[in-house]
Amino acid sequence: MIQSKICDMLGIKYPVFQGGMAWIADGKLAAAVSNGGGLGIIAAGNAPGGYVREQIKIAKALTECPFGVNIMLMSPYVDEVAQIVAEEKVAVVTTGAGNPTKHMSLWREAGIKVIPVVASVAMAKLMTKLGASALIAEGGESGGHVGELTTMVLVPQICDATDLPVIAAGGIADGRGVAASFMLGACAVQMGTRFLSAEECTIHPAYKEKILKATDLCTMVTGKRLGHPVRSLRTPFARDYSKAEYGGMPDDELEALAVGALRLAVQEGDNEKGCFLAGQIAAMVKRVQPAAEIVKEVMDEAEPILKGAPAWVR
Repeated sequence: MIQSKICDMLGIKYPVFQGGMAWIADGKLAAAVSNGGGLGIIAAGNAPGGYVREQIKIAKALTECPFGVNIMLMSPYVDEVAQIVAEEKVAVVTTGAGNPTKHMSLWREAGIKVIPVVASVAMAKLMTKLGASALIAEGGESGGHVGELTTMVLVPQICDATDLPVIAAGGIADGRGVAASFMLGACAVQMGTRFLSAEECTIHPAYKEKILKATDLCTMVTGKRLGHPVRSLRTPFARDYSKAEYGGMPDDELEALAVGALRLAVQEGDNEKGCFLAGQIAAMVKRVQPAAEIVKEVMDEAEPILKGAPAWVR
């Protein structure tokens, strides 16, 4: 069985994180992944503190295993949520879409392992200096908010820039991706899009169907003009947004255009107005499975690949 220092650090069986997908990764999904031996993560997104506390309590009722909360630092409720996770003493906080410096000491004092998502070497060095426990190096292949560098390029540079454990994210859906990530220097992986097909993932059936029918060129990136690019499926909403983005629409109107779009996709499956976040590996997601089965499957696939590596060396 594949073991890594991230497993020892967090008390998990498999070095697999479930991505913190806003409006998607709730307490039920997080608990299912953690019960399967990985690290389930609740997404705070733009939700108020009451919702986040409720999802934490749901997860605690369903699992005795460690789980985490992902905090989007652009959220208007970020200060409230930061305090709640400290009070609830979740095992792990992962962060995205911003700099978590303001809250690091609060979380560390609560005994929480802080694992920021980083998309550059500079941010990796800063988070290392500030006392992060590990880093998630997320490439632009991932769904949701993305950076410029690909996983293949980013992960080894982050590994060279820090002594902390590195979790590879972006473009990973099976054992081949896990094995490749380990060869790049990572000691764990994070998957988001793959868990959209989990039985415990409560997205609208239309969303799940879109993932299962996705092709290799099914995603696109919008929002670069505003400084926070997002990868999603090529839907009428995404195409209309792209036209508006490069058609001269004022920034405030462009921002307003996206408000509520993810919720419409997740809760209503709205093909016209919904934003269906997904990574470039969506086409590799073929069937609905229990979350625990997904975790075990990717690790079972990775092990013989890693064991077979000496065949390439003479």
